[in-house]
Amino acid sequence: MERVMVTGYGAVTPVGGTAERTWAALLRGDSGIEAVKDEWAHDLPVRMAARVDDAFADELSVRELRRLDRAEQLALVAGREAWASAGRPDVDPTRVAVVVGTAVGGIATTVEQSQVLQTAGARRVSPHAITMLMANGPAAWLSIDLGAQGGARTPVSACAAGSEAIAMGRELIRADVADVVVCGGTEAPVVPFAFASFARARAMSTRNDEPLRASRPFDADRDGFVLGEGATLLVLEREDHARARGATLHGAISGAAVTSDAYDIVGGEPRNQARTITTALRAAGLTPADVGLVHAHATSTPAGDRTEALAISTALPDLPPVTSTKSSTGHLLGASGALGTLVAVLALRDGQVPPTLNVDRQDPEIGLDVVQDRAHGTTAEHAVVNAFGFGGHSASVVVSRA
Repeated sequence: MERVMVTGYGAVTPVGGTAERTWAALLRGDSGIEAVKDEWAHDLPVRMAARVDDAFADELSVRELRRLDRAEQLALVAGREAWASAGRPDVDPTRVAVVVGTAVGGIATTVEQSQVLQTAGARRVSPHAITMLMANGPAAWLSIDLGAQGGARTPVSACAAGSEAIAMGRELIRADVADVVVCGGTEAPVVPFAFASFARARAMSTRNDEPLRASRPFDADRDGFVLGEGATLLVLEREDHARARGATLHGAISGAAVTSDAYDIVGGEPRNQARTITTALRAAGLTPADVGLVHAHATSTPAGDRTEALAISTALPDLPPVTSTKSSTGHLLGASGALGTLVAVLALRDGQVPPTLNVDRQDPEIGLDVVQDRAHGTTAEHAVVNAFGFGGHSASVVVSRA
């Protein structure tokens, strides 16, 4: 089978309005986490988030600002950047597919329009509410924008959604269903309802007095994740197709695996997470010894980081370097695996690994080689990207140098 290559990418994240700005910020060790000063947050136990600069909206028309939920807007801007980055391939539209994963879809629209219904009545509800809140909205709008007629698909699998989208994109190409797939994830969950519900589940950090230090994957004093928003889209392409049109090859999606823990609706299970990594490596035709880097899911929750660390050390006993950029961007839920995949692609391409911030004292129960303090050089040829979500959704993507 021909390799599946990454020929373009786009991102809108809390540390950068484009993929390249995001990458430069991550290498510098910047953080996009800040205090939430909105009035609705005053009485909540969590008052910080990783938000996207609203300047991204300058790329959208007035019509798009009115008719699209923020998650859809983020996906559209990142998708357009990815398509331009790939050179706007001239390809049969029936051979172009879009796959955009999300965890909660248009949650902001859902909450807002529910309030409108309760306070102002049914006649005041937006006629665009349904197309704004539906989870498939980002994939649908992007497919319309690009003229992609090869399918617009939407994995809705919590925090594994973006990685599942990339795995699906790879399979669509390998199955000869498409020549080009734009795939990744988007999320815009910074709304009171999400804050309140995650806080009640005790999943979020309450380090409100120092938001820049709140997300601390693998640190002994971690106390939960910081909610973030953003989108990352990759353009995948069969290698011979990409070379024939002179495309730039940034890296390869050489393997992927999607499994389910069948264990707990919230907690992960280390043996299955390890199996997911091993299955992804088998799909790539690689061994554990071939892996030179791991971008961990590592959300900064006490139990989640420990579970994943056990899975990594089981599946990859040589313990390659590990990083988690959620310490910089917060947790982008359904977009997190896609952003992690982009980070891995660029790390292998440029030979630089962004640091995991705020690891003041690594948890003694986590015996991993965590990249800390500053960016480190790497000569790795292959990397594993993990994404695990509520419901036992487990996904690992294997990235290789071009």
